[in-house]
Amino acid sequence: MRNIVLVGFMGTGKTSVAKALADKLNIRYISTDDIIEKKEGAKIKNIFAEKGEGYFRKAEKEVILAVSSEEGAVIDAGGGAVIDPENVKNFKKNGILICLWAEPEIIFERTKLCAKRPLLEGPKPDETIRRLLSERKKFYERADHHINTSKLLLADVVSEIENIVKNA
Repeated sequence: MRNIVLVGFMGTGKTSVAKALADKLNIRYISTDDIIEKKEGAKIKNIFAEKGEGYFRKAEKEVILAVSSEEGAVIDAGGGAVIDPENVKNFKKNGILICLWAEPEIIFERTKLCAKRPLLEGPKPDETIRRLLSERKKFYERADHHINTSKLLLADVVSEIENIVKNA
């Protein structure tokens, strides 16, 4: 079985959906962010603050290369993983790439109380969300399938992905 790789901006539901999907399909759940945190011995927020985004992206790339060789897993990729075309290429070698997305207002509501979002620290996180979504749109378009999670329940997103996988 090919991997099911979930990508998309923060706050679109990747982690919740990936865990629920893996549980429903009785397959492994893999979080690239969790692996990075274990390897680095630090939270993503601290890696960004202490070593910078460039360092984080390099660590992320190494992890993606490793997990892309897995089979039959649901992979929860970080929000910026698709910026690097090599990451996309590696994910697609043995996986179906599904992008979850949501309206900027919904993302803001879902993330505003979360302290572990280093890219949203600053005076106007809602504007940062819009800017980053705009900058990353072309990268998210590389996914094989797209699901707008703005108004869907978790179970609906999981069902939609199941249908995609069955018909792939």
